[in-house]
Amino acid sequence: MRIFTALAAVFAVVMLVFAVFSGFVWYSSAHSSESSFAAARDDALRSGQVGISNFLTLDYQKVDEDLQRWLNSSTGELRAEIDKDKDSRKKQLVDAKSVTTSKVLDSAITELDDRAGTASMIAVVESTVTPADGQKVTKINRYLTKLTRTEDGWKLSQLGPLRAGV
Repeated sequence: MRIFTALAAVFAVVMLVFAVFSGFVWYSSAHSSESSFAAARDDALRSGQVGISNFLTLDYQKVDEDLQRWLNSSTGELRAEIDKDKDSRKKQLVDAKSVTTSKVLDSAITELDDRAGTASMIAVVESTVTPADGQKVTKINRYLTKLTRTEDGWKLSQLGPLRAGV
């Protein structure tokens, strides 16, 4: 009977040491710089995907909503450019009389400077354009995006097509 008591005590000590060690490893991993960097990267990626979808989804019947979404998803020079040319863009979108829906098929953060609050992202996007009086056309394009962290989260600061071979 004594041997079972001694074995139980040794087993309890070993389990306690294992639990303390596991807790320490978990806490260290959860609070490491790599963990916070990964969280910033994932946050920038999600925001970039939403921003690209917002910019590439347009409905000529809801132009004001779409342009407001563009403004809400952008910052810096990109936002200033949209705000400055809002009226001409609105006319252009209404005259086109088409509806474009887009979804990000794949994307990746290619650069992240967490301290500066900047990131670069590439994305493959499928867009379907449906003219008011025509056949819909689906295209797949690649985009390069620059993101800037603001008080409201990550926003697009640049958006453009990614040329082949780049």
